[in-house]
Amino acid sequence: MGETIYDFRSDNVDGAAPELLDALVAANAGTASPYGDDDWTRRMVERVGAVFERPVSAFPLACGTGSNSIALAALANPFGAVYCHETAHINVHECGAPELFTGAKLVALPGRDYKLSAAELDERLALAGRGNRNRVQPFALNITQPTDFGTLYRPAQISALAEVAHRHGLKVQMDGARFANAVAALGCSPAEITWRAGVDLLSLGATKNGAINAEVLIVFEEALAAQIPFLMRRGGQVLSKARFVSAQIERYLADDRWLERGRSANAHAAELARRLAPLPGVEVVAPVETNVLFLRLPPRATDALARGPFRFYTLGREQRFVCRADQEPAGIDALVRCVSETLQTVAREPRR
Repeated sequence: MGETIYDFRSDNVDGAAPELLDALVAANAGTASPYGDDDWTRRMVERVGAVFERPVSAFPLACGTGSNSIALAALANPFGAVYCHETAHINVHECGAPELFTGAKLVALPGRDYKLSAAELDERLALAGRGNRNRVQPFALNITQPTDFGTLYRPAQISALAEVAHRHGLKVQMDGARFANAVAALGCSPAEITWRAGVDLLSLGATKNGAINAEVLIVFEEALAAQIPFLMRRGGQVLSKARFVSAQIERYLADDRWLERGRSANAHAAELARRLAPLPGVEVVAPVETNVLFLRLPPRATDALARGPFRFYTLGREQRFVCRADQEPAGIDALVRCVSETLQTVAREPRR
């Protein structure tokens, strides 16, 4: 056997949850109509509606980038703009896919703790040049929940942003790649931080929480849903054997295991932060509210981790550690020990 590797790169590096594998095996029996015209997809839509406490339209997709792009395309005009935070996933990590699908300009705003401010958004939209033929026309607001830095929007913050967006004629799309972690951390219902707070479309991810390439685009406003199948087809996002994604999503939301996994991943990140934050030279970059931890470590500590049995990402000046539900406690212990011992060694070295 090789050396044990402790992997903190992301929450999509692990295998699939057992109950979702069981759902796939069950869906594999017999034949089914393709492209989402199947009983598994119909049951999935019903399940999503039950979890969100209202009738919805729901579309199975294979990746979050596709889900975000299709959602924004459903709102787009050909001379428009999507407003988002400057660190939003659609702005930083999707290689221009939202622009490709929508033809729109992304307008990136700053904001404390990597979140948008309703006051800042209101000011920017008031100055956006609505009706001016020389200016792109805002049509959508993107909210990443939780943010890519792991911070959370509270229900009241989402409501405030949605009120501003709707008042200026924008629809609201939420990127929920780690939606389970947000719901688990906030202790609220899925409805409270989506349609009840003014969200029009939700890209709900399951892949980072135990599924195999399974996402679902949830549309809360019926009028927006009609064009989604056409956009999926034109954008190459239609699943031939949609039942295998739909079966996972239906089972994923059937009980509280998705939230239990979110809570467990969040708790591991909180424990890691609690133990690393007091160490000299370690800076926690953002509040640790979900399962994502951004640090600035002394170079010697980063080098020591890179040599050890650890996997993590360095993004710019920061090191990112993402915890999974099944994160090994031994890995957390080893990581803290490696950083601590390295910093102690540095402290004992004579100053030059």
